[in-house]
Amino acid sequence: MAIEIQDLAKSFGDKEAVKGINLTVPKGSFFGFLGPNGAGKTTTIRMVTGLLAPTRGDAILEGHSVVNDALAAKRDIGVVPDDLALFDRLSYWEHLTMVGSIYGLNKDETEIRAEDLLNVLGLWEDRGTFAGDSSHGMRKKLALAMALIHRPSILFLDEPFEGIDPLAGKVLRNLLQRMSAKGTTVFLTSHILEIIERLVDQVAIIVDGQIVLNSSLADITSSGQTLEDAFVEAAGKDADGSLDGALEWL
Repeated sequence: MAIEIQDLAKSFGDKEAVKGINLTVPKGSFFGFLGPNGAGKTTTIRMVTGLLAPTRGDAILEGHSVVNDALAAKRDIGVVPDDLALFDRLSYWEHLTMVGSIYGLNKDETEIRAEDLLNVLGLWEDRGTFAGDSSHGMRKKLALAMALIHRPSILFLDEPFEGIDPLAGKVLRNLLQRMSAKGTTVFLTSHILEIIERLVDQVAIIVDGQIVLNSSLADITSSGQTLEDAFVEAAGKDADGSLDGALEWL
């Protein structure tokens, strides 16, 4: 398995945001991690990638414990976090050359890969632009380039399609599909279910910190049900979109 999540939980004061979840993700799979706002998706990704210490439990990435062997666990993963984690006064080029050196790439290889990524993502002409002077979509593409430069074996993406234009979205979909076909494990969250349905082969849905559905996409759709249908059903009656007579004054 590429990812093994074992009784992973996180509490913030009296609130248990993630309630002891268990998941396994096979190597090379395209895994969609879904849930309504506040369900625990981002907290889970932060724990699995070592950005947030769990209250209990562990995540094993390619055989390495995030809790007990964090450096080895992080070495071969790429992460695009929800807050992007960029440096406002560094240029796009400086971000990529810095990350390449952190992952042990030599200068020539770093520059070759940085140029390739910036060209593919439409950032090459703006490579001298500071991250802090960029739109959200441009910042997101830069964060993705940083996550890819060392050719990770597992890629974690938290809402990668949010805030990017349709052309960039198509490039990103093609890129992720090619990486998955070559054996990279992709683990992503997104609220854009139409995109998820086109990409993933396995889906888990988290609601109120607990996994309520864990299935292959083929099993979900085999009966004619859409992913949106499954999501609404799993998320409960409060997510069905009904107004039930509310806001009549509108």
